[in-house]
Amino acid sequence: MNISQLETLITISKTMSFRKAGELLNLTQPAVSAQIKSLEDEFKTVLVDRSQPVTLTDRGQVFVEHAEHILRIVDELKQRLSDLDQTPQGHIRLGTTTSIAIQILPRVLSYFQDQFPHIKTTIQSMASSQIYHSVENNLIDIGIGYLIERNPNVNSSILFYDSFELVVSPQHPLAKASKADIEVLGQTPLILLTQDTVGRRFADEVMRSRGIQPQVVMELSSSEEIKRMVEINLGAAIISKQSVSSELRNGSMRIVPLTELEVSHPVGVIYKSGRYVSSAMRQFISDLKGMPETQFISSE
Repeated sequence: MNISQLETLITISKTMSFRKAGELLNLTQPAVSAQIKSLEDEFKTVLVDRSQPVTLTDRGQVFVEHAEHILRIVDELKQRLSDLDQTPQGHIRLGTTTSIAIQILPRVLSYFQDQFPHIKTTIQSMASSQIYHSVENNLIDIGIGYLIERNPNVNSSILFYDSFELVVSPQHPLAKASKADIEVLGQTPLILLTQDTVGRRFADEVMRSRGIQPQVVMELSSSEEIKRMVEINLGAAIISKQSVSSELRNGSMRIVPLTELEVSHPVGVIYKSGRYVSSAMRQFISDLKGMPETQFISSE
């Protein structure tokens, strides 16, 4: 058994095709077949059901789970060995929310990659609740999101504080209000984030505690989509203040102050406790923690 055979089997499990696996791995289809046959002969079992589409047998599923674990160990070994070099290098898988990815990361990553060009970063967009799960299960190395839970399996550190605001277009009837009562949330068509987001759960809790039945006319998964709907005056929205900083500056959106929404929500860096921290991760986390809050928050 060798690493190449394990990578081939894992690729087959994802592509459900010997041909597609070969294309991704730069192998001929006969070479792919030979690698899988060699594995099956060595372990005296059938790992792949070769009918169309190709699927793993029950034993193949168990084998792939262990193969993925082995490859993670090999990857960690490579990271440890590369850390013997004084120059931080490696690959960071970063998970964050859509609004943070758009508003904050360009500034952070621009600085970081200028300083450490040998470190590669890939970014996945996800809800804050999913960030915790992904960090805990080694699907990502580092998360940046709202700190919403205490989890003994992850470490976290606050980077800055955000808030959620009621925002409208300049043409909206509430646009010129210097302050509003919470009851307007039950009288105004609302465009809200989906229910798996921190902002939506916060908004729902505020309205539920006041006995308000919201008029939700639209639910969207992205802050960017919501902003576009608000700008053309299709409704008001409760959204991250950080995510609308540029719209507030250019006047395409306005905040309607509501006392009940004046709550600070910590945003921070999240990573798994007890796991090996590569030089790339160590440098990235150190730089994030060392940045002043003004580096993350845009001025209005």
